[in-house]
This record gives sequence, structure tokens and C-alpha cells, in this order.
Amino acid sequence: MDALEKAVVKRVETGSIAEEAGVQPGDVIAAVNGEPLLDILDFKYRTADDMFTVEVHKKNGDIEELEIYNDSYEQFGVEFENPLIDQPRQCRNKCIFCFMDQLPPHVRPTMLFKDDDVRLSFLQGNYVTLTNLDETELERLTNMRVSPLNISVHTTDPALRCKMLGNRFAGNIMELMGRFRDHQMMMNAQIVLCPGINDGMHLKQTVFDLASLMPYIGSVSVVPVGLSKHREGLYPLKSFDSAGAAEVIRQAESWQDEFLTQFGTRLVYLADEFYLLAGSDIPSFGAYEDFPQIENGVGLIAALREEIGAVLKMDLSGKRPKPKTIATGVLAAQTIKQFARQVQTHCMPLKVEVYPITNHFFGEDVTVTGLVCGSDIIAQLKGKPLGEELLICNSMLKDGGNLFLDDTTVADVESALGVPVRKVANTGAEFVAALLE
Repeated sequence: MDALEKAVVKRVETGSIAEEAGVQPGDVIAAVNGEPLLDILDFKYRTADDMFTVEVHKKNGDIEELEIYNDSYEQFGVEFENPLIDQPRQCRNKCIFCFMDQLPPHVRPTMLFKDDDVRLSFLQGNYVTLTNLDETELERLTNMRVSPLNISVHTTDPALRCKMLGNRFAGNIMELMGRFRDHQMMMNAQIVLCPGINDGMHLKQTVFDLASLMPYIGSVSVVPVGLSKHREGLYPLKSFDSAGAAEVIRQAESWQDEFLTQFGTRLVYLADEFYLLAGSDIPSFGAYEDFPQIENGVGLIAALREEIGAVLKMDLSGKRPKPKTIATGVLAAQTIKQFARQVQTHCMPLKVEVYPITNHFFGEDVTVTGLVCGSDIIAQLKGKPLGEELLICNSMLKDGGNLFLDDTTVADVESALGVPVRKVANTGAEFVAALLE
């Protein structure tokens, strides 16, 4: 990609340094401090100083050299056409649990691209394996002290990590994370847990190895492996059952107690799926501390429960809600029913039906809400009384848009079922508002 095609400005923030300097959409940031930009990390690092120069190629062909004085260390204030100012980096692994290898045939091409880009880890919270970084890139990361980084660890056992990632160069994870610790870079870790592979004693070793990186390891999430029905020719794996999930909970709770005493934080947190699978109570709101990995499905139910309780303490008199239907994943359906009943007790005219949607697109063993597809909603709700509005979680849709993973759209569902569809964010306030409006 040519340097003048990389950093094209898409948007300029109102009141920002960039707006004051006359930068406009369509302009190109060609260099900062006289050096061409490699990527967005370069741009953010060089513009984080109190004084820097920016070379701007204007839409009319003029070239301007801007001298920026930034004593208050504000963001420069531009959004680029290409958010990375570079090509995304592809995954080099062949993980035995990779969900993208389990997709049905003929999915849209964008679903088949596997990114493993450390820049997206910093910018968007993506989890990366660190297996595609050379020494030059590692030095650049540590010199910039890019932080926090979200790292897919899975296991700290070198041989087992090479096996799980299908990459013979994947075994040096503790060396890399130790290097980041030495440069005082914060990290969060993720473990995708596969029964009989990296659980049990392997999980204990991994968790305690990561704890040795304190205080630069912020949190460790443990999530159960997800298996679709499209696994022909892939490594034989099994899902967690109730007993297996209960054992993981037992282990984690003992470690949380130990870490809370030693470090003042529980450090390791389990995805909500483990508690739902085991039929165990979801931990209290406080047990998740500052909810460091809620985007990973860790503590989402506890947060919803707390938020719904807070909203229901308000005066809801005068509400005259219309009949509603909620479509959700099988695993969370009972919890959503409980939340809906809780709202009903505070607003008795409310009529709401909750339907668990069996996932035929990916397979019946896939029970999470975020992977529910439009075609399954249509097939299973066709002809049912749906009230005046169908509520779905916006996590079912691509990037908060209107496209399900099976390429069905919200408009398709509305047309097939003859009812408006409302996308609801994963917050208690949004949940209550959607039911009562």
C-alpha cells in the first residue's frame, strides 16, 4: 500500500487539534515528525507528545507542514478511512478449537478472514496469540509500551500450546509476556478451555504462571470451547457437561480466594456459560470487581441483574407496555425469563413471552445468544403469537448493524414474522426500557 493511500482522513472531531489546524476529510497524513507512518500505532505514539509536526497532503494537492503544540496531551482528533493505516495481519495458527474452522459452507467471505493483529488488541480489545511478531515488531511494541494488550494464552505449557495452536513456534508465551511485564505493559489473558486438553492440572499451571506476572496481568478469563456441527476432519473435541463445568467453578473459586488474599484481586474469572451449564448461582456483582472482561461474556448476567434491580427501584407507574416477545439463546433463556418476570411484577399489564432459539445453523450444541441466526428465529417463531414487537440482543448482529451471521437481515425477520424487531443492548436499562416502552 502506497504511503499516500494509507492515512486518508475520514472524519475530523469537532473542537479537536486537527480541526483547529485545518485538517479536513480527504486529506492525507503523510508523516509525523518527518517520518512516514507504518500504522496507527506509529500515529498514536508520535502524536502523544507535547510538540510534533504533521505533514498533510491536502485534497487540492497542496502540502502543509503543521507544527502542533499540545501541552494538555489531547488526542489529535482524526479518524482514518483505514483504521489501521495498514493491512490487517492474518492468523498463522491452526488452532484445534478455532470456531472459524467450524463455519458452515458458503458463508460470506469476511467471516473467513482470521485476524491476529496486535494493533486491534490495543485499539478494539481483540485477543491475539503473539505468534506472528518478529523481533523488530516486539521491540517497537516494548519501546512504545503499548498497553493494555489482550492475549490468547490457552496454556503456558510450551509443548501443549504448540499443539493447541497448531504452530511449532507458539511455545514461548511466558517469555513474551515476561518481556512485556519487564517494560511495565499491562496485559489481560484469555483461556479457551477444552475438556481433557488444557483443563485440570494444566489449567492450574496456566493460571498460576500468569499470576506470576502480577501486577502487570490485569485479569484472566476462562471460557468454554464452542463446538459447531461442522467439524468434519477437525481435531476431536468435546463440550463441557454439567459436572465438568462444576469442577472448573470449584477450581476457580479456590484460586480466587487465594489471589484475593495475596494480590487484592480475584484475578481469574469464568465466563457465565460455566455457571449456566453447571446450574450454579451466578456470582454477586461485587465478585467481578470492575468487570475487566465483560465483553468476553464474563459477568454479563451479574451486571444485567444489578442494573435491572436499580432501574426497577424507579417510579414506573403510568407505564402501559405493549405485548412483547424475546428471542434468545437456549443457554440464557431461563435467566432472561426470570428477568422478564421481575419486570412484570413491577408493571403488571406487561405481557412478555421468551422463546429459546435452537441453533440449527451452527448446530444444537451451540447455545449462546450471540450466535443465534435470523433463519432459525424465522423458522421457530413463524405462526406464533409475538405481540407487537420482537426483541433480540444486538450481539446477534454484525458490528451492531442489521446482519445476522447467516446473512439474514433484521428486515428479513420482520417481513417473515410480520412484527417489528427491536435490537436491545446488553444493559439492564436497555432491557427494561425495551419491555416497557
